[in-house]
Order: sequence, then C-alpha cells, then structure tokens
Amino acid sequence: MATDLCTRERSVEGHSATLKKELGLRDLVLTQIVFVVGTSWVGTAAKLGSSHLFFWLLAIVLFYIPQAAVVIYLNRLMPLEGGLYQWAKFAFNEFTGFIVAWNLWLLAITVMALSGLVVTTNLSYSLGSGAAWMQENKWVVSIISCILFVSLVAVSIRGLSLGKWVHNTSGIIMLVTYGALIVLPFIALGRGELKEYHPFYLAVPTFSLFSINIFSKMAAGGLSGFEYVAILAGETRSAARNIGLSVLVAAPIIALMFILGTSSVLAFTGGKDIDLIGPVPQTLSIGFRSWPIVGAIVSVAIFLLASRAVALMSIYLTGSSRLPMVAGWDKLLPPWFTKLHARYKTPVNSILFVGAITLAFALACLIGNGAQEAFQVVDNAAVVFYGIAYVVMFAIPLIGAKEITRGAPVWLRVAAFSGVVVSLIAIYFTVFPIVDVRNRFVFAAKIIAVAVAGNAIGAAIYLARKKNTEAKAL
Repeated sequence: MATDLCTRERSVEGHSATLKKELGLRDLVLTQIVFVVGTSWVGTAAKLGSSHLFFWLLAIVLFYIPQAAVVIYLNRLMPLEGGLYQWAKFAFNEFTGFIVAWNLWLLAITVMALSGLVVTTNLSYSLGSGAAWMQENKWVVSIISCILFVSLVAVSIRGLSLGKWVHNTSGIIMLVTYGALIVLPFIALGRGELKEYHPFYLAVPTFSLFSINIFSKMAAGGLSGFEYVAILAGETRSAARNIGLSVLVAAPIIALMFILGTSSVLAFTGGKDIDLIGPVPQTLSIGFRSWPIVGAIVSVAIFLLASRAVALMSIYLTGSSRLPMVAGWDKLLPPWFTKLHARYKTPVNSILFVGAITLAFALACLIGNGAQEAFQVVDNAAVVFYGIAYVVMFAIPLIGAKEITRGAPVWLRVAAFSGVVVSLIAIYFTVFPIVDVRNRFVFAAKIIAVAVAGNAIGAAIYLARKKNTEAKAL
C-alpha cells in the first residue's frame, strides 16, 4: 500500500511539474495571516463580553492546535497540489476527495461573494458618517463587486509572481492595522478616555446556547484556514517543509491578534451595537473620534484594511481555481479545466469559470436581504461547507488508509477527534443567527437548503462524470 501511495503521489507531482514554484516561507507566513485573521471575528467574539478570552482559549485548545497539528502531519506526508483534496482522496477514495474539494470550492464562492459587501463597508467607514448609506445600497455594492472580480481574475491569470505581492502587502497592512487596534486602548487609557482596560481578564464564562454558538464560530470560522495554502503545494518551494513551518510561525501571532483585537473592540463598543461586517473600522473610528488630525490617518488605515478583503478574494480565487484543475487531472472534471496559460502556467479556464460563477452569486446574495442578514446567511453557509471539509480532514488520522494513519501518534489522534467534535458543533449552530433577522425559521431553512442542495449538486456532478468516463472506456 505504501508503494501504491508513492506511485499515486508521483503522478500528481508529474502534473505539477509544469507549474511555477513562486511561494517561499515569507510568502506563506504572510498569506496565512491574511487568510486566517478575518476582520469580522473579533466582533463576533466581543458579543461574549468579558468571557471572550475563556472561549478563545477553549477554541485554541480544542480546534486551533489540533488543526495546526493535523495540517503539518498530512502536508509532510503528502505535499501535493490540491492539498486537502489529495489528502482525502488518498486516505479514503475519489468520491470523498471530490466532495471535500467541492465543499472547499463552495466555501470560496460564498466567502468571495461577501467581499464586495465587506470592502464597501470599510470604504463607508473611511469616508466618514456621511457615507454610511453605501453599505446598504445594493447598486454601490454591486458595482464595487464587479470591479473587484474583473481585476482579481486578471491578477490570478497573471499568476503568483504578481499575486503573492498582493497577499504579502495585505499581510503587512493587517499586522499594522491590528497593531493600531491593539495599541488604541492603551492610548485611550493614558488620555483618560478609558477608566480601565484589562485585555487578559479571564472572566467566569456563562454556558448557554448563545455562547456555544459564538464559540463554534470563533473556532471553525475564525481560527480555521491553515490547510488552504497547501492547495498550492505544487507551486511552493520545499512544500513539505515550508508549509508546516509557516503554520508554526503564524499560529501564535494570529492567536494574539484575535485575543487582543477582541479586547479592544469590547473596550470601545461595550459589546453593544457591534458591526459584525466591519468591527475593526468601527472600533478605530470610535477610538480616534476625539483626534481631529489623526482622524484622517484613521480613514486611510480603514481604507487600507479593505485591501485584506481584496487579498482574501485573491487567495480564494487562486485556490478555488486549482481545485477544478486537479480534479481534471483525475478525469473527475472535463480536461477544459486543466488548460494552462501558455506564458504564466495558470489554469486560465478554471480562473475565468470561478470568477464568473462567484460574481453571479455575489449579486444574487443581495436580493431580498439587509446587509447584516445577507452577511449572516452567506457566512453561516460558508461555515457548513468548511465544517464538512474539516470533519473529513480530522477523520484522516483516525480512520484513513493505514499507510497514512500508522505514523499518527496517540496525541494527534486525540487532537483530531477534538477537531471532529468542534466541527460538527459548528455545523449544527449555523442554523441559529446571532443578529436580528426577519424570520428565524426562514433563516435556518436557507442555510439547510444551501448546504443540502450544494452537496447534492456536487455528488450528481461526480456520479455523472464517472458514468461518462466509464462509458468511454468500454
């Protein structure tokens, strides 16, 4: 079996040989920071009030560390273009691999669909209170979404030689912006604008359906994403070493950004009326409102924060366009998806397809909902798709193929089991909104319908393609 695994890995490596290896350790670390550190999760966590630190630490122990350990373990064994798709395929079977890739693809589509709304929200904050109307104006959000998608499709076709600089620049901006967010309460404390500030105050938590709901989103939503860069293993130098090392370097930085960022949001908002789409720009606006001169600088900082949403779209577009390509290598999708650009060696057809589908979905999401409710519906659907992929990933060291599981130590298996449980909890709680919605039952029905229909379509595509391939072979 071990020999068979090596043979199949060499087949993937053969396909990857034509891809350009543009990513090094620095690129991967900054990409991890951009990809994992979302600007909305500190607002979500702040809804827990002073007990947020307890739940961050709980999420780190039960999900974040297990995720990092499993990703490092699997990537070391299988540093292959396609990442989790390849891991699931070799650990279980082609169908499981395809469904995992399909859910990762749906995740990318749903997250990218929100990006126009996130960018518009950040722009409205940067322009001041007079521009607050922008985030609820569907025409403005639609136009911004179209401009973003056309631009990023062009960047993605150009390849990671350009795209990695978009990610790296955004990573540095994220560090600077979160640095300002983290320092802001200390400045306000020194100026007497805050009476007290205790960023590491560990309050006794109150366990309720609401707090567990928020915890599940902090874990499977906020602290997820280390495995995504592994999709680009075939375009990474020394992938077996550098992807795992990027996780080790980025993990503690990301954890501190989340914890201290949440403390800052809570200090200035009091946990009330938090903008779940843009809690960071909201907090910066509140914290610097008494500084007329610095206010202009804050507007620029908030404007630059929108670059994270743009870079995130670029990362998702890059990864999600590789998934149809690697599925095409295995003849699970038409070879049309595997066509590479003659000069840049990027899957040009796949990129155009993903860009078009995502833009259509982004515009459809704005129909019939307010901004906050639309954000919650799509964001919760994304957690379902990611949760399914994570259940499979954590199951690999537990029940995967023997040549993969035999080297997994007991502590890794315990960690993987914890990851499975938290992922399932996160999936369950997606049907419960954390903002006011027009109808809770309709909200839940939308989430369930999207998740079931999405996976049913994926299964139908796989079965139809396999039937067609087998018929041609006869």
